Amino acid sequence: MPVGHYENFPVASLLLPPRLRGPVAVIYRFARTADDFADEGDDPPETRLAKLNDFTTRLQRIQRGDVPDDPLFKGLSTVIRQHSLPLPLFEDLLSAFRQDVQKKRYENYAEVLDYCRRSANPIGRLLLHLFKQTTESNLRRSDAICSALQIINFWQDVRIDHAKDRVYLPQDEMRRFGVTEAHLREGRCDSAWVSLMKFQVERAEALMRSGEPLGRSLPGWIGLEIRVTVQGGLRILEKLAQAGYDMFRNRPVLKPMDWPLLFFRAF
Repeated sequence: MPVGHYENFPVASLLLPPRLRGPVAVIYRFARTADDFADEGDDPPETRLAKLNDFTTRLQRIQRGDVPDDPLFKGLSTVIRQHSLPLPLFEDLLSAFRQDVQKKRYENYAEVLDYCRRSANPIGRLLLHLFKQTTESNLRRSDAICSALQIINFWQDVRIDHAKDRVYLPQDEMRRFGVTEAHLREGRCDSAWVSLMKFQVERAEALMRSGEPLGRSLPGWIGLEIRVTVQGGLRILEKLAQAGYDMFRNRPVLKPMDWPLLFFRAF
């Protein structure tokens, strides 16, 4: 489970039941491909948006019952039909990716959470639909875990995102702690930055912990998969704190030596 954007989510992990690894891989390919439209390469914004809009059109064709003619959407159509997956969750993902092209700053935490609701939470909800575990409490806890994973990725990649002219730190909280974009440009890790990031990390941990019971309520290997995912996110937050919140020079990642600890904590 490397921790990058969609890599925050286990992809066709060996912990999943074999019958679900294929569908999870198809969902991942859809999300990863569409996310790359927004993030990768040198395309101008209008080209990125056109590619994302084409994906939306293809989803609408699936909804009408048309048979897709390309491998990605043919596989996606089969998974959606076989597992009764809600199409609006895929549309939410595309909405978030379009937002990445168009919106570069977030005024407050509510705006960040709204982005997470569309960029991350649909993945967890789709997995719960695959698992046939879509109770209200499960969905709520899944949303908390997925939003926390997305936010953790933001704090990992503050420097990388700023290089793309994206700042996910809430602007009102930056002002409150006395942090400006000069901190991001210069990699300045002073007391104001440390205070802001300590606040962000502690809030992300609380959000993750609020979803943690999901891993104990889901059965068998699926529950273990969730528990390991949660522990992976918490471990990244732990590493951020250990680095003094200086992710400019110490971007935290999970390493092979972390895995025994994650499984120990998960069990």
